[in-house]
Amino acid sequence: MDKQKVLETLKEVYDPELGRNIVDLGMVKPEYIDIQGSEIKIRVNLTIQGCPLQATIKDDIEEKLSSIGFDKVTVTFGEMSQQDKDALMGESFQQDSVFDTARTILVGSGKGGVGKSTVAVNLAIAASKSGHKVGLIDADILGFSISRMLGTSGVRPNAIDDTHMYPIEAHGIKVISMGNFAGEDSAVVWRGPLLSNVLKQFMYDVEWGDLDYIFVDLPPGTGDVPLSMMQLIPQSYLLLVTTPQSAASHVAGRLGKMAQKAGVDILGVVENMSYFECPDCGSKQYIFGKGEANKLGKELDSKVLGEIPIITEIREKSDKGTPITLEDKNPVTQVYKDIFSNIDRRCTEIDDSYAGIKK
Repeated sequence: MDKQKVLETLKEVYDPELGRNIVDLGMVKPEYIDIQGSEIKIRVNLTIQGCPLQATIKDDIEEKLSSIGFDKVTVTFGEMSQQDKDALMGESFQQDSVFDTARTILVGSGKGGVGKSTVAVNLAIAASKSGHKVGLIDADILGFSISRMLGTSGVRPNAIDDTHMYPIEAHGIKVISMGNFAGEDSAVVWRGPLLSNVLKQFMYDVEWGDLDYIFVDLPPGTGDVPLSMMQLIPQSYLLLVTTPQSAASHVAGRLGKMAQKAGVDILGVVENMSYFECPDCGSKQYIFGKGEANKLGKELDSKVLGEIPIITEIREKSDKGTPITLEDKNPVTQVYKDIFSNIDRRCTEIDDSYAGIKK
């Protein structure tokens, strides 16, 4: 059995997220293959160590290679070189981009339905109201909602030239979303490489100008887009959004662990829908339970940065495209401002810790 036959067989093994075979992706090369009779050892270089789909890829490789006559298949995993990653992404990371100077906050969650996008929008506005220049990227390409929450659905960005554009400006922040290009009810069914290309366009083909903070609303879970963003902006920070339910905090922990493996710093945890405050007596009712966010924070060596109450008005304002933080006198606005203040402080602490290491 020769290596060429092995490579041809491995072209039938696909990366589930990127939608391409592992040979064409450059994950397997001839020099990664060692054949000794009916035994074969093979190394697969993934885009990131600890890829959550590693076990699936391993099983597929073992099945395919066993089918062509190998009695023993040993699969090990490594990580692609930066050169290989750049080739896969289609272009090198732009060193002179706004992401080198602005603090980039990746807002993520383990599952959908926890109010992550609502939190991202209101934190961006709270940061703006605190005197910062703020951008917001809706990286949830398939489940975009930011444009609706900001009242900019269908508003097209102004073009600079054939490939570059200005972001939409709404409520004091700069924003870009798939909702500015696709219809409100359109179904976007793109996969791996296409999603990655759109993300790069949102990042590098948009003239963001001078910003202090960029919030990135990630799709829920540990899929290709969160991985891509962590790879593209390794100096970013992750903010985890969860609810008091153990199911939500448990899966959020997976995203946190993925970030740690990718070398991305975790700012902390925001607990959304944390409690209901009785309008008559002012007592707090913890409808969905209590304490899970603190457990998650300790698990990831981080802290809870804030608790957001259950208030119908938050949902109503978002549906109308006028987020609740636009109302200066609303008590919830202060909750979001306090959370952003904690985020700003945590960023400074992390930055100072690295500065101390460099000294």
